[in-house]
Amino acid sequence: MGRSRRTIPEELLLLALDPATGTTAQPQSLDLGLAGAQLVELALAGRIAPDGDRIAVVHPRPTGDPTLDTALELLRRRGSPVRAVHWIGGPRLGLRQTYLTHLERCGMVHAVAGQMCGVLPTTRYQATDTAISREIRTRLDNAIRTGVPPDPRTAALAALAHAVGLGKHLYPGNEGRSSRSRLRDLIRHDPMGGLVAHAVMDVQNGVAAQPRRAPAAAGGNGGGPGRRGTAVRPPSEAAAVAAAQQAPHRGVMARAGVS
Repeated sequence: MGRSRRTIPEELLLLALDPATGTTAQPQSLDLGLAGAQLVELALAGRIAPDGDRIAVVHPRPTGDPTLDTALELLRRRGSPVRAVHWIGGPRLGLRQTYLTHLERCGMVHAVAGQMCGVLPTTRYQATDTAISREIRTRLDNAIRTGVPPDPRTAALAALAHAVGLGKHLYPGNEGRSSRSRLRDLIRHDPMGGLVAHAVMDVQNGVAAQPRRAPAAAGGNGGGPGRRGTAVRPPSEAAAVAAAQQAPHRGVMARAGVS
């Protein structure tokens, strides 16, 4: 897999970066979203495929992307398909920092050192080429406003952005309510993206250990794979914080000040 195309984890992280503060929106859920985005990228590369609510390795050949290949090798070592919620909810120490460092190395962001309370060292990340972030955002905006089914990459990115709660960051306030609703509805356009997005929300809601119900018949209003035809809504902040407190090892930053 060449490096001419940005990966979905990279694009999700760029979407989450606040250009004014250099911090990332929804940091706890974003860590889960990055793990899910890796699954979508590996599926688009033909390395894995959904098997019900599980993920199966179908082609173990490396992609050429070191971070994705680490995930692929871990999946291969499982020996059997793994439930998406178990994979996404597993330890992901430093995954966000890994991608921030990668984006810095590629010249898409630069690190700004600082201090918290004049004592603790902090690091913020500013985009060096805002045109890249604008291009990503424009793809989402077009998918939302035109009603034309998006390509699989954009559909998966939209599903993950909704799942981690970026809707209120991208389309804030009452004026953004309809856009947030349409962002949620894009989840139905990519089966793998929908499966992973639902798994991300399940982990945040603390239902990863519960068995998944049998998929409902098609014909609902776009609830996504394995869901009844009801509108999918992101978990409340309270649920997300509670899940993060119960499992502090998930995606917690090893580097102080990255938020």
